[in-house]
Amino acid sequence: MSLKDEMRNTLCILMAGGKGERLYPLTKHIAKPSVRFGGIYRIIDFTLSNCLNSDIRRIYVLTQYRSVSLDRHIRFGWSIFSHELDEFIECVPPQQRNVDRWYRGTADSIYQNIYILQDERPERVLILSGDHIYKMNYNEMLAYHMEKDAELTVAGVEVPRAEATAFGVIGVDEDFRITDWEEKPPEPKTVPGKSETSFVSMGVYIFNTDVLVKKVIDDAKDFESHHDFGKNVVPRMVESNRVYVHNFTEAHNPTSRYWRDIGTLDAYWEANMDLCSDEPQCNLSDKKWPIRTFQEQVPPARIVRSLTQDTHGKGNDRVTNSILSGGCVISGAHVDHSVLSHDVRVNQSATVSESVILDGVTVGHGAKIRKAIIDEHVVIPAGCTIGYDAHLDRSRFTISPGGVAIVPTGISLE
Repeated sequence: MSLKDEMRNTLCILMAGGKGERLYPLTKHIAKPSVRFGGIYRIIDFTLSNCLNSDIRRIYVLTQYRSVSLDRHIRFGWSIFSHELDEFIECVPPQQRNVDRWYRGTADSIYQNIYILQDERPERVLILSGDHIYKMNYNEMLAYHMEKDAELTVAGVEVPRAEATAFGVIGVDEDFRITDWEEKPPEPKTVPGKSETSFVSMGVYIFNTDVLVKKVIDDAKDFESHHDFGKNVVPRMVESNRVYVHNFTEAHNPTSRYWRDIGTLDAYWEANMDLCSDEPQCNLSDKKWPIRTFQEQVPPARIVRSLTQDTHGKGNDRVTNSILSGGCVISGAHVDHSVLSHDVRVNQSATVSESVILDGVTVGHGAKIRKAIIDEHVVIPAGCTIGYDAHLDRSRFTISPGGVAIVPTGISLE
């Protein structure tokens, strides 16, 4: 059987039901996977694009909290599969068919939807998360899973050992069989032959279906469990099953291992700032691995010449190292190292730097914004400053541990 046929025997389940509490207030009204990223995208678009580019066309998206925006985005932007060809992408809210509760963890969400596996009867299940930014060919991981005759394969990415303490760390032998699994260890295990590098889990799993069903049923019976793959199911399987790590490299770019878990405000801001570098590691212009989204009907971005001049006779209009989305109007303003989503207007003599500005924001005349995330449809009054007075900012906004000011939707700054 060809690899393409094997992939057709693999069902994808995409986890998109978390509360997104660490991204609050951006997730006050919408699900975390549907938060804007990179100007025109939603976070979930990166995982879904990986699926499409890997020819995975049978996808269930498990939703839960504040899911209306996510359901709408998938319906408008991803209804591209043919049911006649047994292709689909379907959102599945909690059905509570065998229990009367919300999902308690990633493993519990599979347990509560075990009827899907009984109906579909795939040979394997690819389990993904909807809140990571990366470009991965899942075919390569499937081929590795089959080569190793694994019961479970976990995608791992190499990171500096000093950074691995923030993740689930994977210990392996010389054959890359997983021998150890620790959550946020103070002394992370290293990759064989690389004393300063560790494998961390990407939250990407390929299970043999029969093994997955047995393990989530066993986990559901354990009242002490967090019912989580990373915390409970996988560590137990390391002791009794054939569990391997797949060493992640970026699709069509084997020298890159760019992967970002943007579950926190600082990680979200940093990943957006990555896109503004001279040569971004996450290349959104790669035609061999395109990132797809719902293309909203907006006019082109415009940069309008300044009507005033500074003391040197130069206008204030300048945009450097930034992303401008459709509908943006930069009118005699300075935008540097920032990401602007749809329909943002930055007015005369205003300055925006190191910031993420979401849909429909208006930045008033002479306003100054630095190192901030401005949520949708906020109006920044003329002359307002954000990111320049830490004491004032803390009295008005959420401030991330890294010092990023978060200005929420619905706030009045007049």
